[in-house]
Amino acid sequence: MGPRDRRQARRGPSGTRYQMRQKLISIGDDYWIENESGERVFKVDGKAVRVRHTLLLEDAGGGSRYKIQERKARVRDTMAVEDNAGNPVATVQQALVSPVRNRWTVKLAAGGDWSVQGNIVDHEYSISGPDGPVAAVSKKWFRVRDTYGVEVSPGHDDALVLAVTVVVDAMTTR
Repeated sequence: MGPRDRRQARRGPSGTRYQMRQKLISIGDDYWIENESGERVFKVDGKAVRVRHTLLLEDAGGGSRYKIQERKARVRDTMAVEDNAGNPVATVQQALVSPVRNRWTVKLAAGGDWSVQGNIVDHEYSISGPDGPVAAVSKKWFRVRDTYGVEVSPGHDDALVLAVTVVVDAMTTR
């Protein structure tokens, strides 16, 4: 049993872990999301010449998975996640008052809500739903600057969870 196997055994049954490495200087906020093996799995394509902040989450082959778009004229910051057909999948909003920790609410079109809580700015937070943990986000897994990990719990749509993570990241860095 090697060191990697021992780490996996300590963590217990876990989902897929992704590495998010956002480029600091990039035109239109484009960056790749890699899996644990370092393979590029998804691309976040920022559309630079739009009135509203718009991002596309694409698979490695260039196929669009989700469209992320800022919603204007709202009391709270809001971004929507839509599927390829333009149907709403999720709406992400920041909590009005959160004195101790950053909190966000994800309203799923299919029903139910996810809660995003923790230290958003330092990428140390969790996403949970009515059935328990959805994902954990942490910089502790990587030593590379401006890199953080997202571990998606089994049974969840990895692309949707990553899209929500991209939304939270985009809304905090604006």
